[in-house]
Amino acid sequence: MIHIIRTRATKAQIDEMLETLSVYIKLAVDIRRAILAGGGEFHADGETALLEDGSQQADIWGADWYPDTQTVTYESLINIRPRQNNRSMEILNPEIREQVAQIVQNLLGGV
Repeated sequence: MIHIIRTRATKAQIDEMLETLSVYIKLAVDIRRAILAGGGEFHADGETALLEDGSQQADIWGADWYPDTQTVTYESLINIRPRQNNRSMEILNPEIREQVAQIVQNLLGGV
């Protein structure tokens, strides 16, 4: 199940987002609006949910959240965007990585 998370996620929301992949959650993070969409099989599922919610594609970055270790990884097909100087699946810009990490920790960390 995909959830758009605007405030700290509940345990129930985390559990529902884990239904698809069990040990981690695919995320699409809007760094301008400081929200995220989590769950689903692909990062693009969350990206679509955020676009429908009013986000701009240039602000959305893909990541994964591992609740057991409280860690974030930064690889996703939606991150390949030469126009924004990111020619890799991994988020290369350290400032964007930090923004993604901060948003994920604020909304999902400790749950």
